Amino acid sequence: MTWSRALKQTARSGLTIERAELTPLIAVRGTVGVALVIGICLWRGDPTLAVSSAFGAFAAGTVTFQRSWRPRPVLALAVAGGLALSTFLGYLAAAHLLAFLLLLAGWTFLAGLAWAIGPITGLVGTQTISIMLVTVTLPTSVLGALEHAALIAFGGLIQATLIVVFPVRPWGVQRDALADALAAEADYARRLRHDPVAPFDPQPLMDARLASAVTPRQARRRPVQLHGPRGIAEQIRPVLASLADPVVGTPLEGPERDRTRDLLGAAATVLDAVAHAIRHDRPVRLTPETMATLEVPPSGPQLKGAARRSAYRLIALLADAVESSDEPVESTRPTTAEQERHLLRPSVPRLIPGALRSLHRELRWSSRFLRHAVRLSAVASAGYLLGTVLPFGHGYWVPLASVVVMRPDFGQTYARGVARFCGTLVGVTIGGALMALFHPGVYIDAVLALCCVLLMYLLMRTGHSVTSACVAAYVVFLLGIAGTGWEQTVLERAVLTAVGGLLAMAAYALFPTWETPRLRRRLAEWLDANGRYALAVFELHARPAERRPRQVRDALLDSRAARAAWEESEERAEKEPVRHRGLSRTSAAAATTALTTMGRVAMILEAHLPKKDAEPSVGATAFAYELRESLDRATRAVMDREELDWSELRAVWERWDAEDESQGVALRGADLLLDALDDLAHALSRGPGGRNRAARGRLGSSSR
Repeated sequence: MTWSRALKQTARSGLTIERAELTPLIAVRGTVGVALVIGICLWRGDPTLAVSSAFGAFAAGTVTFQRSWRPRPVLALAVAGGLALSTFLGYLAAAHLLAFLLLLAGWTFLAGLAWAIGPITGLVGTQTISIMLVTVTLPTSVLGALEHAALIAFGGLIQATLIVVFPVRPWGVQRDALADALAAEADYARRLRHDPVAPFDPQPLMDARLASAVTPRQARRRPVQLHGPRGIAEQIRPVLASLADPVVGTPLEGPERDRTRDLLGAAATVLDAVAHAIRHDRPVRLTPETMATLEVPPSGPQLKGAARRSAYRLIALLADAVESSDEPVESTRPTTAEQERHLLRPSVPRLIPGALRSLHRELRWSSRFLRHAVRLSAVASAGYLLGTVLPFGHGYWVPLASVVVMRPDFGQTYARGVARFCGTLVGVTIGGALMALFHPGVYIDAVLALCCVLLMYLLMRTGHSVTSACVAAYVVFLLGIAGTGWEQTVLERAVLTAVGGLLAMAAYALFPTWETPRLRRRLAEWLDANGRYALAVFELHARPAERRPRQVRDALLDSRAARAAWEESEERAEKEPVRHRGLSRTSAAAATTALTTMGRVAMILEAHLPKKDAEPSVGATAFAYELRESLDRATRAVMDREELDWSELRAVWERWDAEDESQGVALRGADLLLDALDDLAHALSRGPGGRNRAARGRLGSSSR
């Protein structure tokens, strides 16, 4: 992609306004928290303190709107503590330019590195830099600095208290995550009616798993509806795929396929009903027609073999899903044995060692988070110096604009830079016009600032340009409380924001962290994770007596995580103005399809695991052994841009096919797996550095 096209695409992305579900009650609650802090400070007769403390309550409320499975009061308190500390340290060093620059450089470096822990942590770090830059411009003493820091922490405490005292839809985030997972499976069932090999995005299931992790205290309070459906949803997905598959399940045409379509349609209806019941805390409602479809017809079972087993399993799982979600929320709390089955989330103090390990892993020059931290530190320091020499007041707006828009990847940084400037221009224009026309007093300024806060909280998820406009107008009115003239505010805000945004974009262009060269490594990691998942399933088919379901489960989770990492990297790479290095976009798309098919085959085989007393399979044992060896060679070949060779694995399958007369599910699944692996080899042979492309293409075609 050329630079002009990349800039055009990121600009369009940044200015896009999306339709999002509004949460007015939560927005009002957050605005009340800011209003209480401003009101208390104005009641004391100190507008300067009102400006300072309002930033703390505003930032704490902003973070609580982010997508996180942590309790919202914990997020508000965490950000308030970080804001208070950064404010106090900034005040101590603000009198000396060199000392403040060193503090700013070190703090921004740590804040940039915090993105390695998670997006919420990175956002909190960004907020602390913003408050450090803003509040230290307000004159005060050391005792005054302590007072400012205490008020900022007090603002976060008020937000946390309001969340506890006035909860809005408790467990709503967890309910939505579980309902989204069930709705995604309902959509998957509908697509399988028309496309038996339709792909499935596991992200909703991953989100539901993250949402289901609770602390021991939360486990005692969690509604009964949120206990079991997630595990059932995990079991339903492979059963749906195995029932619809034309090789392992039902033939493509005939009465069996018609019966399968009816079952898939009924399953989609049931899953949608369960999702609606969980989301809105209501009983499950099903039509008599749906219930009749899920019963065995009077003429007897119409499916045979593996398809019949999948159908019976699906009907049983759907009944379990309805039963587990149709219990009243006021039912008894889970017992100790049930609590042990919960995914327990570690407390905040126990997260510290893991966070430190995450930071330590990123202390390498190839890490995009380390490079982002270096880039952020340099830009913040240079922006602060530039702001001090420019003939404007409020020079801190230059580094502030840079810090707010900068992210570890190219697409977000440039998109947010454009959105920030356009939104700021609109916000300061509207705010300045109101100030010029009506000349409001201190209390009217406070009311207008709170209206901007309410709008920003309400429209938080519609787009960065919208929130930037609300924030810009909020700052105009807030500084009006402190007596700053609107004429100076509007001009400075627009010009310095543009300078800060351009500085951030130039820094990324001069010191980039491109994702494109890392695509092969990400693809190799996904291939390895997918292979380990398939290997765990084949080992259970080979030796049923040695059942280790936990091993299969862990391999499945690793496969999902590797797929998510690949898709995230590919999405970032698509927005970069970089020519492909070793993996073209066509090859990446074909490889994605092949590895998705590979994971689907392993999932189907997981749905047909043999019983523990079944006979061991010699063919599956030999296939699993060769798969392990071939997988190690293939992973290295992908990273080294060499050709993939699955000939030895195919030879093992051919011997298995010749010796096994039963043509069981494992043998047919191995054939499908080999087809997917050959497709992967053919896809990668099109990229630079491949040898014997024509030969590999013929091998892939003949194997299919």
